[in-house]
Amino acid sequence: MSAMFGTSLGDLPRLRPGVKRMRASSWDRSGGNDDRWRLEAGQARSIVDLEGPGCVKHIWMTWCGDDEHLPRKLVLRAWWDEEGGASVEAPLGDFFGVGHGRLVNFTSLPLTMSPEDGRGGNCFFPMPFELRARFEVLNEADHEAFLYFYVDYESYPDPEPVRDMGYFHAQWRRENPTGGWGDDRPRDWKWFESEAWKEGGIWRMPNLDGKDNYLILEAEGAGHYVGCNLNIDCFEQRKNVWYGEGDDMIWIDQDPGDWPPRLHGTGTEDYFNTAFCPKQTFSAPYHGVPLYSGTEAWPWKGKNSLYRFHIEDPVYFEKNIRVTLEHGHANNLANDYSSTAYWYQKDPHRPFPPLPDVKARMPRP
Repeated sequence: MSAMFGTSLGDLPRLRPGVKRMRASSWDRSGGNDDRWRLEAGQARSIVDLEGPGCVKHIWMTWCGDDEHLPRKLVLRAWWDEEGGASVEAPLGDFFGVGHGRLVNFTSLPLTMSPEDGRGGNCFFPMPFELRARFEVLNEADHEAFLYFYVDYESYPDPEPVRDMGYFHAQWRRENPTGGWGDDRPRDWKWFESEAWKEGGIWRMPNLDGKDNYLILEAEGAGHYVGCNLNIDCFEQRKNVWYGEGDDMIWIDQDPGDWPPRLHGTGTEDYFNTAFCPKQTFSAPYHGVPLYSGTEAWPWKGKNSLYRFHIEDPVYFEKNIRVTLEHGHANNLANDYSSTAYWYQKDPHRPFPPLPDVKARMPRP
């Protein structure tokens, strides 16, 4: 084998000598139909330990238990080869694409939540490894939980197909609340035509360093960023005109303090490929809004979730990358932000910050 085999429709006829399709799953070893694995309260259980070389091609999971916040209380971790720190660490619901402890039906190319009511989590990000792949699920609920899973992977006769591949990484972050400085003045679209706007309103406030932006990813090494999901809970109406005016700013192979960032966008909804303050759910292969909770009186109230995947346009970095978003223009809004970033790189990776404890991960009521 001279290269990793592609999986596009056009490449399907190619024969793959020596490649074995494999699966690790939670099937009932007694031959019965109790195919769930039990996770005791507080238990971290290794669910998959694979010998390489190989590549995980698909993960399916569902879970149940006596706790409505299980999507935030169950944590997925994964390690590649002999690394010390996990390369994947995220609450299960967030890992599969939607935060706030919510499960909703949506479809993208690498991630889906499937019926019934989004309870079937699927991941199609390829995850190559040369020596070993290990997955663990941690239950931080107060009660036992049950997990069903498939991990479908390819086994290779030699490591050549994965030798030049980056390792898959996923990391969850949260800032609750963000440090907004905006005043309490009620505003609507007419305000932007007023004398206050012309004299220098909130939209005139400059942000020329990005230092208070919400941080989605900070990585060191060589690799490429392939996207994120972003979850915003707008909980203060007096400061919540519209969250999407925050620009995306991505520093690539730049020193701290360098300005401008190599990639500078025009707003949050623009980065997620939507427009004009979306108030509709939508899902497509590379971008979407799977969760919207606004009302007519308060259009962006509550819990919103968006995703953007750089499948056709990976963001390459050679030394470092810093992916950020303003929370409102010039960071004037105070809301609850959380995200999961997805990227590939060679290990060792920059150590992850400690995952917030289970209380700090809980969604706002």
